[in-house]
Amino acid sequence: MGRPKIYSEKFKATAVKLSQLKGVAVMDVAESLAIHPIMLSRWRKQVRDGLIDTEGIEVDKAELAELKELRRVKRQYERLKIEHELLKKAVAFTSTRKAISSPSSSKNKQPGKDRSR
Repeated sequence: MGRPKIYSEKFKATAVKLSQLKGVAVMDVAESLAIHPIMLSRWRKQVRDGLIDTEGIEVDKAELAELKELRRVKRQYERLKIEHELLKKAVAFTSTRKAISSPSSSKNKQPGKDRSR
């Protein structure tokens, strides 16, 4: 295993500030910064305990907008996955019902022969 990565206090404070913003999830911040969510949670606790100072840390507006957009896209993706699964089930159900309610006429007829004579 490699050596653990050492992050600057400013990086930690910025990550915590981002995770504390309204509409931004800890998981999204961690993912966008390529850190483990548990590490970010640990830093958040250290801020509460006074071990990391977040005073004077400014959050980049573009990064904030990107995180909010990421959150919105993830929610939409999850909703679309559910809709897709429901549609697949509906198609399967409808196909099964059609097969049961309307048997194929080819079972009663032989190809090429007309029974009307």
